[in-house]
Amino acid sequence: MRELTLLGTCGAWPEAGRAASGFLLEADGFRLVLDLGYATLPRLLCLRAASELDAVVITHEHPDHCADLSALCRALRFGGERDRRVPLYCLPGVLVRVQAMEPTEGLRDVFDPRPLPGSHEVGPFRLDSRPLPHHVPHAGVRLTAPGLTLAYSGDAGPDRALGELAAGADLLIAGVTLQGPATDPYLLSAAQAGRWAARAGARRLLLTHFWPGAERGRSVAEARAAYDGEVLAAAEELTLAL
Repeated sequence: MRELTLLGTCGAWPEAGRAASGFLLEADGFRLVLDLGYATLPRLLCLRAASELDAVVITHEHPDHCADLSALCRALRFGGERDRRVPLYCLPGVLVRVQAMEPTEGLRDVFDPRPLPGSHEVGPFRLDSRPLPHHVPHAGVRLTAPGLTLAYSGDAGPDRALGELAAGADLLIAGVTLQGPATDPYLLSAAQAGRWAARAGARRLLLTHFWPGAERGRSVAEARAAYDGEVLAAAEELTLAL
């Protein structure tokens, strides 16, 4: 079984009934969490116990991508089932930001930090990450296993490295904070996501990180105008076969 379950799809803060950025990737019995923003952990725990997780990847230190890493730390520390530290792939700023929420509980007691950007073997995957432009240090992610390549832009702006991470990907997950003709060097629009997916030859495009209150159908239409492949709008608890 290889599938991706969406835990949260909002950028900045979660709308009512939704959560911020987060994904559960399951492949060949390996369970990897990709970002853990506001309100993602309760959704994750509906699917898997904290002790069942094999690795966590966090793209950057903004709390809509990492806040619930603190909650996961507590679930692992006090849940009574932990027998090892969980590998945590992230930039140093993530550890600093989340540790500030945990003045009495050390993250390194629970997690085994591994540096991003960089390349690692993570269960069945090879993880490659590159710096992408954002308001804080940020790592875009490419996960490759036999017969499967997944790329994730996080919440970054357009950059040549995004095209390299997404080259030939079976699925490109793109954070699309912006709509319309607006451009920002640190954020991606839906139209830009479509253009990058087309340029990279990605087979499917999943749009996520929607600004609260945004009309998601508009983002899909703008991406489709630039990309001929399948375009999907992220929704909480949506599961995609990979």
